[in-house]
Amino acid sequence: MPDAHRSRDKGRITRRDVLKRAAAGGGLLGVGAWARRCCGAEAAPQIEAGMGVVDTSPPLGIELAGFHRAPGNERRVTGVRHATVARALVLRHGEVAAAIVSLDVCAVSRQYAQETARRVARQVGIPAEHVRLCATHTHSMPSFRYLRQWGAMPAEYMADVQEKIVRAVAAARDDLAPAEVLLGRHRVVDGNFNRTTSKWKTDAEFGPDSTDEERWLDTMLSALLFRRPGGKGDFVWYHFSAHPVCYTDGNAGPDWPALVDEKVRNDHKLTPSFLQGHCGDVNPGGGKPWLGEPDQVAGAVCAGIDAALDAARPLEPGGLWSETAEVELPLDIPLFRQRLEAYRADPPKCNRGSYVDARFAADWAESAARWDPGRTTLAAPISALRLGRLGLLFHPAELYSFYGLAIGRDSALDPTLAVGYTDAMVGYLPDPTAYERGEYAALTVPGILDLPPFTPVAARHFTAEALGLLKRIAKK
Repeated sequence: MPDAHRSRDKGRITRRDVLKRAAAGGGLLGVGAWARRCCGAEAAPQIEAGMGVVDTSPPLGIELAGFHRAPGNERRVTGVRHATVARALVLRHGEVAAAIVSLDVCAVSRQYAQETARRVARQVGIPAEHVRLCATHTHSMPSFRYLRQWGAMPAEYMADVQEKIVRAVAAARDDLAPAEVLLGRHRVVDGNFNRTTSKWKTDAEFGPDSTDEERWLDTMLSALLFRRPGGKGDFVWYHFSAHPVCYTDGNAGPDWPALVDEKVRNDHKLTPSFLQGHCGDVNPGGGKPWLGEPDQVAGAVCAGIDAALDAARPLEPGGLWSETAEVELPLDIPLFRQRLEAYRADPPKCNRGSYVDARFAADWAESAARWDPGRTTLAAPISALRLGRLGLLFHPAELYSFYGLAIGRDSALDPTLAVGYTDAMVGYLPDPTAYERGEYAALTVPGILDLPPFTPVAARHFTAEALGLLKRIAKK
């Protein structure tokens, strides 16, 4: 899909054209009409789309995730800067239905995602295997997955949010209506940067010969616009890669996506929803400040959404397919045991770096001693959703940029968007260089998640398995 920097192609339908035609009652050519006019055949089922939004703002006093806080100095909710929500998108084509939920939390556990999907299946009627729970990874909300000294899991609030997720999916199901789905893409300027290096290349330079020996940055924003003739509200789901990490105080909220939400609603009269991309090595903004200035980030992202909507084209007509799989991510058990033995040999020495501090290290070592050394892999759930020739790859990792770009480059579906933090949280999947340098993502974060580190080539293995899943669903 060309971005907005390129010249307009003949026959392209812009957002302004859509609005003009909708006002005139013409609308866009639907799947059924396309089948009749082009093929003279019986009308095919049309894609239906529905949207549901439920407020999930947290109570005061529970712990926030996102930053290390030693016991006794927890970061707690002291106020709500912007409301947080569960946003549900339900898609249906004939007898196939799927639900995607964008949830304003730091992370979800696999157990929580599975329980939520089963509740959706029982109460809404969408099969559990077709339900995706996508955390936005905001650092100004709690985590629904265990993180050592990074914010306790709030059990009562988690139960409340689960109920609201089901309500959001039910509302989206009840909101289903025939929809035209358009996709627009545009590169964002100063919306994100690679935080691990001063030298990186961008997606504009990414090609067939690009490798993970260099560091990369994906600046592309993708916007899926759902236009629904007949009085139903229109909405947009956008995909971008940048940590929501601008705020560090006790006020809860979605971080910079909240400001994007306000501006898109005001400027376009559209409800926006955010799907997090591959931001394992990516922070918001242009690099100064390091955590990003929220108004500046939101302005850059909104400019990208504006251009993407102007560049939007209808997706190729087609059906809806969903498929799930598991990837066995290889764990570096020898390194894990080596780090544990180093701690046992001299605990006072293990009080910084990847051991964080003395209390963190002691708690980690106690848990690490219980790890079954025969358990050498971690099962990670992945899934693919195909809408026509568009692919969505859902996974539970914090991918380094190279691997997200490689999935888009090598996928059997074009385009393919890799959506992280979905249905579980396994932590970072960095490149081999991160292990050579002993970087935070490679060695510290596994201890936060109570896991052994992955092997240096785990991200390569994950990418190959993800591409295999996309190849299988592309043949359906």
